[in-house]
Amino acid sequence: MRSAAVTAGDDRIRWVEFPGEEPARVYVHGLGATAPAYFAASATHPLLAGRRSLLVDLLGHGHSDRPEDFDYTLEAHADALAAALVAADVAGAELIGHSMGGAVAIVLAARHPELVSRLLLVDANLDPTPPVPGVGSGIAAYTEEEFLAGGWTEVRDRVGAHWWATMRLAGRTGLYRSAVHLAAGTAPTMRELLLELKIPRGFLLPEADGPLPGAEAMEAAGVAVAAVPDCGHNIMLDNPDAFAEAAAALLAREHSL
Repeated sequence: MRSAAVTAGDDRIRWVEFPGEEPARVYVHGLGATAPAYFAASATHPLLAGRRSLLVDLLGHGHSDRPEDFDYTLEAHADALAAALVAADVAGAELIGHSMGGAVAIVLAARHPELVSRLLLVDANLDPTPPVPGVGSGIAAYTEEEFLAGGWTEVRDRVGAHWWATMRLAGRTGLYRSAVHLAAGTAPTMRELLLELKIPRGFLLPEADGPLPGAEAMEAAGVAVAAVPDCGHNIMLDNPDAFAEAAAALLAREHSL
């Protein structure tokens, strides 16, 4: 496992790295997840293997540090990830971001364009989402004090054993603030930032979710949208072969703009 200090307090982001050809691929997990658990099989799949691959845990998650004085906005996550990539001598990377990790990847590409050559979003958050108690993780519907005082136990019981298996590795402060800022989104929104990017971009979603809202505008802006069958939100875990096939196709796609 490798690491880099990314804050003034020397808090470290950690990642698992597979050697291979450049440009590197950087895999970024979603809220309450960890990249090695979610992406190891994808990075080593025959259709995706052979590329230098960094499976990165964001601050507050997985194996990375859990600073209490970090604000965990999408912008702060993106800047910390950028610092880790610079320390790892990564430039012009292909970013693969799942869920919240996709939102962070969009912000990273907008704020640090020299670090990103291609973007693949996996059922990523594109728009602000007002929190609703009991829906999804429901984390952002609590106040920070409520969540830390015991609301996290309600979340634990609600999300189920699979998600909690990685969510329990996250620092509770970082998990809460990340959820709140993900729900609030960015200004401009992640969708607006995505449409303005001038690099190859792709978006994968579960086929069962139906048409992606705003897909026509995304495709008109050069974002390739593809549906993956027989899966839920965790596409790469639910249908690894179909995910690898779709991801490889979008990563190989020529820029249409």
